[in-house]
Amino acid sequence: MSLLWMALLSLRNVFRNHGELALENLALRQQLAVFHSKKKRPRIRQMDRIFWVWLSRLWSNWHSALLVVQPETVVRWHKQGFKLYWRWKSKAKGFGRPKVEIEIRKLIHRMCRENPSWGAPRIHSELCLLRYDESETTVGKYMIRGRKPPSQTWRTFLENHLPDTVGIDFFTMPTATFRILFTFVVLRHDQRRIVHFNVTEHPTAAWTAQQMIEAFPDDEAPRSLIRDRDGIYGHEFQTRVTNMGIEDVVCSRRSPWQNPYAERAIGSIKCECLRHVIILNERHLKRILHSYLEYYHHSRTHLSLDRNAPVPREVEPGGRGMVVAIPMVGGLHHRYRRAA
Repeated sequence: MSLLWMALLSLRNVFRNHGELALENLALRQQLAVFHSKKKRPRIRQMDRIFWVWLSRLWSNWHSALLVVQPETVVRWHKQGFKLYWRWKSKAKGFGRPKVEIEIRKLIHRMCRENPSWGAPRIHSELCLLRYDESETTVGKYMIRGRKPPSQTWRTFLENHLPDTVGIDFFTMPTATFRILFTFVVLRHDQRRIVHFNVTEHPTAAWTAQQMIEAFPDDEAPRSLIRDRDGIYGHEFQTRVTNMGIEDVVCSRRSPWQNPYAERAIGSIKCECLRHVIILNERHLKRILHSYLEYYHHSRTHLSLDRNAPVPREVEPGGRGMVVAIPMVGGLHHRYRRAA
């Protein structure tokens, strides 16, 4: 019986199409190459899958020569390729947000390099004043990433603050000769303006009371004054404030968040100016503070002031000219405007 079967097979091979024999030989050779792999279990590569999917479309009797995998597996490969092909073909072209102009991206990088302490809100405020319509999210995407953690935000306990409310506070600054200078700051809450400051090496209650008179020489005294429980605000200071018709509001112990605006202004002065210089003496500190407060009032943007300065800046129309940088505070910060 076996001899008869072999004879029949030989007769069948004689009359078969030469093209079909070539395809069968190709299929058997490909599987032989898989079996000759060094690994114990033959591994089907991506090219092997593509070969069998291609062969199944050319040769109708392809499954007769298949030994490594099941025919259903090849059919599954073909269906997966069909899905991938149409997924690629039906993919939407030009999907997503429009690209940001290279000019704006370069300007954002420039502001990051020239002002390392600025975050996305500050840079976005400058761009708004230059008539750029990019969102704050876009600004944050194209900023130069640094290693510093994001700046902290300050929460206020006042839900409604009145224009005639001020906050006062002291901060210290060491000099090059290791002396300690005390700086007194008076801040109006309505426009975040520092209406008065002064520097001394020996603060007293009488000296602090005199500063209140110099800050409000006429009938400009506020209705409320927020301060901490420092011993500098002694009896003479309290008497002078009461005689000026000011309500003295004292914060709780160890609660600087109850005087947030003054604390925030002092934090800005230190972080953006004083930590980058060495103070020589009292006169030098006053000169540095005058320079910074000029920038603080006329150029620095504030989120609480609709991204503008305490002395409002004009929003410049686009197309007026190229953007130029004006150094402020000795080059620590810059103001941007369009050249005429």
